[in-house]
Amino acid sequence: MVSLTLLEPQQKTPLQQWSFENSSIIRIGRAADNHVVLTDSLVSRHHLELRQVDSADNGGGWRLVSQGTNGTFLNGVLVIQSSLPDNSLLQLAQGGPILQFQIQEVTVVETGVRSQQMQATEENAVATVYSAQARANSSSTCTHEGNSPNNLFCIHCGQPLSVQQKIRHYQVLRTLGQGGMGTTYLAWDAAGLAGIPQLLVLKQMNADMVKIAKAQELFEREAYTLKSLNHPGIPKYYDFFVEDGKKYLAMELIHGQDLEKRIFTNGPVTPSQAIAWMIQTCDILDYLHSQEPPLIHRDIKPANLMVRSYLNRIVLLDFGAVKEIGTAPGTRIGAEGYCAPEQERGQPLTQSDLYAIGPTLIFLLTSENPFKYYRQKGRNFRFDVAKVPTISSQLRNVIDRVTEPLPRDRYQTAKELAAALAACQ
Repeated sequence: MVSLTLLEPQQKTPLQQWSFENSSIIRIGRAADNHVVLTDSLVSRHHLELRQVDSADNGGGWRLVSQGTNGTFLNGVLVIQSSLPDNSLLQLAQGGPILQFQIQEVTVVETGVRSQQMQATEENAVATVYSAQARANSSSTCTHEGNSPNNLFCIHCGQPLSVQQKIRHYQVLRTLGQGGMGTTYLAWDAAGLAGIPQLLVLKQMNADMVKIAKAQELFEREAYTLKSLNHPGIPKYYDFFVEDGKKYLAMELIHGQDLEKRIFTNGPVTPSQAIAWMIQTCDILDYLHSQEPPLIHRDIKPANLMVRSYLNRIVLLDFGAVKEIGTAPGTRIGAEGYCAPEQERGQPLTQSDLYAIGPTLIFLLTSENPFKYYRQKGRNFRFDVAKVPTISSQLRNVIDRVTEPLPRDRYQTAKELAAALAACQ
């Protein structure tokens, strides 16, 4: 039996595993017709094939054939075709997802022992692949010929093809976004954490914004908050520094698409998918609200909820507006249509974050601004989704309760809301 395990590059833990008992060929790539689908932007549609070269032999050898535009690394070495030893580590493109290849006998192994052995093997293997890769890259004299214009890294040597600028030891490869507050870059850190190179997001605060006290506070708050948190649904903090009068925050790159762009591009999703995403969001909010003191995000909306490509899991973005509960009322922060009444008054509670789940569900299921469904009902304004065919009466009741004008009338905890959503599936 052959198994492929997707590894989390920073924590070096297994994320997902595929097992193949009688397969002589395994296809890996971004397209849906592969045996292993990895919808990472660095992965080609049909990136890689694993072929058993002697299927008659029970423990027969395996060979890989790379067809990926951004290349494939076997134990840190760029390859096109190669034999595939047991316990090999495959990286689909520089900075792309990492798979561990294992040939296993079909035996029953005690779960606890097996997981410890797997984690130890993966930790050693991940360290080996990156250190080997770094050594190979540092000695490269490659001319980078034959690369696609869209490639970030050379398919021959693995080095970045175009570096826009260097900020400290970070190599800026591409500008991801630009706004009044600053600029967001895609950057490459060749040194990485504990010697592990990685792609990351580098957020730059413009020098003129440093003069604005509130802008400076929000930028520093995001760095401070991310540094103190550890949850798979929250981007990891890497670094915070000042260079040439500009502040920078280095953080985890999330391969995926935010829900706002996703819905605008593809249209509404099914109720089961929308509910699943909101249950995941509740799990992140439960973590934030369980901090001491509790943290309120204050800006829950589709644009701040990103879906990881390869796991379809929600990651919560933009922690500049996070506020500790019990602190003095401050600046009103929140998106129109998603902001709870008490938050509009500058007095947010943990239930204010839960309120935003209601209009977010409406957007996911209609692809329309939830403010369109916000109408006066008696003395208050409420969301009226009775005529939306994809919203069942049970889900409508959940939306009604979570968006009650008074916080005390809503679900009181993220766990309680998650349970109500789960009952709608």
